[in-house]
Amino acid sequence: MGRSLGVDLVPFKTCTYDCVYCQLGRTTNKTLERKDYVVAAAILSELKRKLADRDRPDYITLAGSGEPTLNSGIGKIIRGIKGMTDIPVAVLTNGSLLWMDEVQEALMAADLVIPSLDVGDDASYQQVNRPHEGIPFDRMVQGLDAFTKRFKGEVWLEVLLLAGVTGISTETEKIAAIANRLGVARVQLNTATRPPAEEFALALSAEQLSELKGLFHGHVDVISENVQAITDDAALGQASDADILALLTRRPCTVEGIASGLALHANDVLKRVLLLRQRSAVKAVRKDNTLFYEVCRNGE
Repeated sequence: MGRSLGVDLVPFKTCTYDCVYCQLGRTTNKTLERKDYVVAAAILSELKRKLADRDRPDYITLAGSGEPTLNSGIGKIIRGIKGMTDIPVAVLTNGSLLWMDEVQEALMAADLVIPSLDVGDDASYQQVNRPHEGIPFDRMVQGLDAFTKRFKGEVWLEVLLLAGVTGISTETEKIAAIANRLGVARVQLNTATRPPAEEFALALSAEQLSELKGLFHGHVDVISENVQAITDDAALGQASDADILALLTRRPCTVEGIASGLALHANDVLKRVLLLRQRSAVKAVRKDNTLFYEVCRNGE
């Protein structure tokens, strides 16, 4: 997707799932209640100011610190964005509410929707996604199927696999059987590369993901954590410490990830992150020999 401008539509960890691999930690508000968690007018006003900057993103991506389709104003937000810019709109969703007609209708104006499918049966669904009790596995899958058939834009399916759980051929075959009948434009295979909510959520290697790729039909990407180098010096150095903290609030990042996401030099990021650590604003977490930074919460 290139460089994406993320828009957060719900308060921290307001979600329909409590996934064991979530980079934001455990869900604190597991719910099915759809409401204006963040008012559409406020989001559109802030976005309009942001788009006045000369740094144009490749996508405007509706995601957030939980499940964005829980925001009942998401349709109004999408239509508002389409009315102010020609930048394509993507929605990152766990797909759990696509069985709702009102959610399907709200997403119709988007250009790209990327739902998730991490499991191939109910037992794994309960173990990995830990869903709200009001979302049975069959209902979730039926919603994915109905939305994919109806949506006029592109649907990419993210499949996140865990070592020893869903990242074994017998389990991945179940996921692939569902994915293959959905007829999505592409499948993106991923794994738990950032620090997860539960320590037992272990990553697969790129080689293991590549081996499982053949189970899926059509266009399949194996997603890596490689970040793009920043080459446009005119774009460098514009982000503030507040921008760094805002990014780390959404997800843990490496120094290189921060530099890529905010168009900063890695050396500049390192200096600023060290100062933020001294202020106890961020902390370092090691995952598979890679150092990530995340915001400190609740007096950590």
